[in-house]
Amino acid sequence: MRILAIDIGTGTQDILLYDSDKEVENSLVMVMPSPTVIIARKIRDATYSEKTIFLRGSVMGGGPAVRAVREHIRQGLEVYATGKAALTIKDDLDKVRQMGIKIVDDAWQGMPVGDYEEILMQDINIESIGSALHNFGVELPGRFAIAVQDHGNSPYESNRVYRFRIFERLIDMGGDFDKFAYNHENIPADLTRMLSSAEILSQTEAVFMDTGPAAIFGALLDPAAEQPSLVVNIGNGHTLAAIVRDHRIIALYEHHTSALDGEGLQEQLLRFAEGTLTFEEVFDHGGHGCYIKESIGFDTIRSVMITGPRRNLLMNMDEGSKDRKLWGRLHFAAPFGNMMLSGCYGLLTPCLRRDEQQDL
Repeated sequence: MRILAIDIGTGTQDILLYDSDKEVENSLVMVMPSPTVIIARKIRDATYSEKTIFLRGSVMGGGPAVRAVREHIRQGLEVYATGKAALTIKDDLDKVRQMGIKIVDDAWQGMPVGDYEEILMQDINIESIGSALHNFGVELPGRFAIAVQDHGNSPYESNRVYRFRIFERLIDMGGDFDKFAYNHENIPADLTRMLSSAEILSQTEAVFMDTGPAAIFGALLDPAAEQPSLVVNIGNGHTLAAIVRDHRIIALYEHHTSALDGEGLQEQLLRFAEGTLTFEEVFDHGGHGCYIKESIGFDTIRSVMITGPRRNLLMNMDEGSKDRKLWGRLHFAAPFGNMMLSGCYGLLTPCLRRDEQQDL
């Protein structure tokens, strides 16, 4: 059995080709620039060349690409976009138009006149990945596992609030790992970014998850993990923490990594584990929030697992700033010896569990 797992973050897309005939440590891996970073570079090149840009394709991750679009407009240059591609920028197309972006219909009526740069918006570029593998004599598998961060379609309210409501619903449904994994048939209609990825892979067998939970589940594969566990993924864009007991998430916290420093993060993690941190505190600080369905107290937690490409936020703290109650418990997780692949390993979990259930 071969599965291509792709964990699409803000800075990188982490790719793992799992083969059940090999040791997991011998899986082929790539850590490459994320799609939104690649798109942002193309937009900046067009800005430098003073060219109009036309965005087509589907909903994908924003971040760097959206910032590049805004800068393109600030330079007095034109932006055209199909409706689906424009949803990458904002869920409300009227607000997209107010930014100065001209929306083109599906028949591409109203296309720009003259020379322009056409840019395809998509989170998954199977052709590029397949070409890279093919150059090394490796063929694409028939199964995929994809992680994207999906805020949900929320044109009329904060996407930070909306995203957290999605997590709250899954935790209230039991919080077990399988609840966070979808296939083609059961992706909720409001998870538009995930649906766009599913459309690209419509002819294949695939599992889809959010990047945050995927990294949480992957970190728990580190041999040092013992539950109940406080698991923290410090990503390039977001920091997500979960309390996991009996393979179920019972509490969740999410913030923007750029708004955190090591001292502030450790203080919030301790209060989160103790059950005293509130949704309002995190949200008012610019984060998404927290949801504590069950509070078990920090002393009950048996392991504190830290993963993610920005984990140096805690690793590089000054000695005097470290809270000894937390630091005596920290373990920087590296499942199967590779921290950057935590999300990919987490993606494999629901795939393998489903195979086991089918074999019963």
